[in-house]
Amino acid sequence: MLAGLQATHCQIVVTLDADLQDPPSLIPQMIEVVTSGEFDCAGTRRVSRKGEPPIRSFFARRFYSIMAKISDIEVVDGARDFRLMNRKYVDAILSLPERSRFSKGIFPWVGFKTKWFEYENIQRIAGNTKWSFWKLLFYSFDGIIAFSSKPLAIASIMGILLFLISLVFICFIVIRRMVWGDPVDGWASTACIILFCSGIQLFTTGILGQYLAKTYTEVKQRPQFVIREAK
Repeated sequence: MLAGLQATHCQIVVTLDADLQDPPSLIPQMIEVVTSGEFDCAGTRRVSRKGEPPIRSFFARRFYSIMAKISDIEVVDGARDFRLMNRKYVDAILSLPERSRFSKGIFPWVGFKTKWFEYENIQRIAGNTKWSFWKLLFYSFDGIIAFSSKPLAIASIMGILLFLISLVFICFIVIRRMVWGDPVDGWASTACIILFCSGIQLFTTGILGQYLAKTYTEVKQRPQFVIREAK
């Protein structure tokens, strides 16, 4: 998609899936909306997920719900990459040099006025989806990390809460020892607490690692793509 947007110099640009899962019949209406000058983009969204596996639909809706709560951008539930854009909108998208290009976040981030067209889910004409459940899951992680720093704040809050909980346990153990003289053997409970805290530390370290990995990728500034031949 990025290569196509960079290659075209047209005043009106359309992006849609090649398997015709997006209805091309909407294009004339989308052209009319954008050429009128009232809107800069005509976007599309699915209002149903008929034909999708239930677990995939469930996690997709949870993703949009999470993004709405932790991100500063509005990611519309069911939004597709099937869009019709004017030149200003395309140039704004191309002005973002980042490599981790989460398109569902980039489109609303650049702003401009968008008119939404809704349609029922359509079965693809041919072929199978290349997006497995795990690919979509990791793609959603990319989107959250690319457009929100709140996971870092969540990790910090979890660390503070665990610190306070540990202080409460320490006070309880000290009082128990001084008042009742309990030797507090409890090696099993101690081991469980250590494992619990270690798991939280690994979790928060993993969040930090994801942000560092994205930074590392951006700093290398490798080209987004390489064109072998252009006609």
